Amino acid sequence: MFTPSQLEIIKQANLDRYLEDQESFQKAVQSNNADFLSDQSLLGFLQITNALYRAGEPVISDDLYDHVFLEELKKRHPNHPYLHTVEPEPVFAGKTVRLPVQMLSTEKAYDLESIKKWLEKIEKAAIEIGLEPDKLVYRITPKLDGYAAYDDGEHLYTRGDGRKGTDITRVFDRGLVVAGNGRRGQGAGEIVVSKTYFKENLAQYFDNARNFQASIIKEKDLNEHALAAIKSKAAVFYPFSQLPAWTGSASEMISNFDEIVAKVSAMVDYDVDGVVIEVTDDVLRQHLGATRHHHRWQIAFKSNLESAEVKVLKVTPQTSRSGRVNPVAELEPTRLSGALISRATAHHYGMVKELGIGPGTIIELTRSGMVIPKIERVIVPRKPQIPDSCPSCGHELIWEGDYLYCPNSVYCPAQIEHTMEHFFKTLGNVDGFGRKTIEKIHAAGVRSVYEIYQLTQEQLEAMGFGEKTSRNLINELIRSRTEPIEDWRFLGAFGIYRMGLGNCERLLQHHHLLDIFSLTIDEIIEIEGFAEKTAQVIVECLENIKEDFFKIYNLGFNLIATPLLSEQPENQASPIWGKVIVFTGTMRHGTREEMKKQAKKMGAKVASSVTGKTDYLVAGEKVGEAKIRAAQEKGVTVLTEDQYIKMIAG
Repeated sequence: MFTPSQLEIIKQANLDRYLEDQESFQKAVQSNNADFLSDQSLLGFLQITNALYRAGEPVISDDLYDHVFLEELKKRHPNHPYLHTVEPEPVFAGKTVRLPVQMLSTEKAYDLESIKKWLEKIEKAAIEIGLEPDKLVYRITPKLDGYAAYDDGEHLYTRGDGRKGTDITRVFDRGLVVAGNGRRGQGAGEIVVSKTYFKENLAQYFDNARNFQASIIKEKDLNEHALAAIKSKAAVFYPFSQLPAWTGSASEMISNFDEIVAKVSAMVDYDVDGVVIEVTDDVLRQHLGATRHHHRWQIAFKSNLESAEVKVLKVTPQTSRSGRVNPVAELEPTRLSGALISRATAHHYGMVKELGIGPGTIIELTRSGMVIPKIERVIVPRKPQIPDSCPSCGHELIWEGDYLYCPNSVYCPAQIEHTMEHFFKTLGNVDGFGRKTIEKIHAAGVRSVYEIYQLTQEQLEAMGFGEKTSRNLINELIRSRTEPIEDWRFLGAFGIYRMGLGNCERLLQHHHLLDIFSLTIDEIIEIEGFAEKTAQVIVECLENIKEDFFKIYNLGFNLIATPLLSEQPENQASPIWGKVIVFTGTMRHGTREEMKKQAKKMGAKVASSVTGKTDYLVAGEKVGEAKIRAAQEKGVTVLTEDQYIKMIAG
């Protein structure tokens, strides 16, 4: 399926372990459908196709990656760690180093309603810190489709996995220029090539612009076409700060949204795949912060909306980890936005009943980046197809509002298997326990995570696993208990409703892990971000998992305790108590993450970017002058690493 050069890229990215699934990969590519892929194969497919796309040798389009295969992973496992990590750039020749700043991905939206919801969150946050929403200014820039990189003034790095990248400073040595004002050290940007130049001079030699851009980075000796593009300044490093932009209020943006998006997209002669919208107020950006995946003050809009009238063949029920039975409309295969669509979500069975969705129903189907394509409306209703029993265990279903549930949580195979698989995926430090392994273990009579940890190699071999596989699985179980893991991740592995990893960490910043099972609703409500309904559900769910939790906890996991905010030294003579600190550059006294943890323990507030509220910028080695100068202009005290260490040593 893969060419020799693609296989080399896969090998460089350390993804060759997935190559045994090439047959299913080929079926997925030919049909534009993820049905042929197991969970493990889907993960491998996503990683390989991402690496090949970013290396300029794609096997599927970016749209198919986003809207078919990545969305399939979201459908199967909404909280899968891959969805919350920065999609890595490929590995190039050069030294891999920690990036001066973390380079996150950008949250995506595909329709105006999603943008409006994002704006509501921004305005709510503004009110929280005393800003007037009507006075907020938004900036919209083209979303370049090039190679993400970071320029600190001395070195240029690929984005890598967002934390570590490859030093590709050699591209500047070859004559690559910086777009805009031409100055080095302006931070994040992308390596791009002019569309006009590519069409006139390069299209006959390169399959696509990304393929050409990859040649600029990878080749030790540039070919004549790359040298000519660099010399003519058709290929450049474009800092995001230099991009042309539209600026205005939220109301102006919404009232002319389509026109603004079209105008901004045409502002540059480079490939773009949408626009990036961000609020400009530094204080508000600092307040909003970021998830582990993206900045909350920024969102990308990618327009990809097509519709078609489609006939429903049947409605298939699927039982989730929580017992909710979700309806999936099986459709006459229809090609939409380049993908062959055969399924669409009906959201819940209340919708199926109300709109009349069943065999023969004619629907208007739209594809705009949803988990699976969206049923926009029912054109010709038919008798709704609603199950009486769970498709997994056969138990009678019950209605709760618009939703159907299987109450047989103890014996329902789907709920048991999804729960076990979720535990190991969320834990993130154990391999081998994907869908097929879990199904095989469950078929042998194992019904809980705790029972999996009691298995021996001999028992696994008796289930049909080979000797080597059985030994590896046992070793992985041991590794999962001995490798350090954050206590909030361990808690998140139990799949408590409305308790994603962020909420787990927030809860454990206020209460020790073993104390949370005695919390009251009122005590949880006191924590910022937890409403009354959420608190009620959490208390109930904690009681339900308590027995299983302690059985697994007592197996002896190596948990890293989250520092309690109440135990931080508020009344101690910490020189950085309450101060806002940003760390940048390469540190000699430990990694930046280690220094951040130490600062937090001493009562500091650690931020990822400099604003007017920043007290100290601690600069390690290899920090661009532009960054230091920008901080000083905002009144921020800049400290060297040695000055900072001396200060906190007292």
